[in-house]
Amino acid sequence: MQKDSKDNLLLIFTRNPELGKVKTRLAKDTGAKIALEIYKFLLKQTISVTKELKITKRVYYSEEIQKNDVWDTSFFEKKLQKGSSLGERMENAFEEGFQDGYRKIAIIGSDLFDIQQKDLEEAFFELQKNEYVIGPAQDGGYYFLGMKSLNSALFKNKKWGTSSVLQDTLKNLQDYQVKLLKSRNDVDTFEDIKDHPAFQQFLK
Repeated sequence: MQKDSKDNLLLIFTRNPELGKVKTRLAKDTGAKIALEIYKFLLKQTISVTKELKITKRVYYSEEIQKNDVWDTSFFEKKLQKGSSLGERMENAFEEGFQDGYRKIAIIGSDLFDIQQKDLEEAFFELQKNEYVIGPAQDGGYYFLGMKSLNSALFKNKKWGTSSVLQDTLKNLQDYQVKLLKSRNDVDTFEDIKDHPAFQQFLK
């Protein structure tokens, strides 16, 4: 396990890759089988940009922890999401990290193609200088959220999966020092991938 003591922790939220249970909005246009293949493709991309980060990385599965899968335990710790809503599950993951003594914790999903290792390294660098770091997603949510202490308000009273999440989160942080990263496009719908070169292999 590569890590720099108890300084930085990256939480990676992922869904178990099961047919009909991932990328359901995308599947309306591509079908469930292609949507699953695209999700597996996104998982591999997430692994490639995170595994060499010199920090602790925890993968949080949605349904059950899978052994001997694409997440190599020599790079990633494996955990199970706990809670009834996305907000509750994220809050519990952050709380566990802070209880374990980590000082800077951030969360990402596993459905962002256009991000590189250096982007995540820069985001954690910004977290040294700011209380919060947020990567806005182009759909009105966020793809990166980093903090130095647990702020439960960020995980409550949000309509997850809607275009209001980022603005509602920023309202919670009006009195704090917040660094906004470059806006990026995560993959949720057919519109997100139809013109992207990396996904044409699935759309033939």
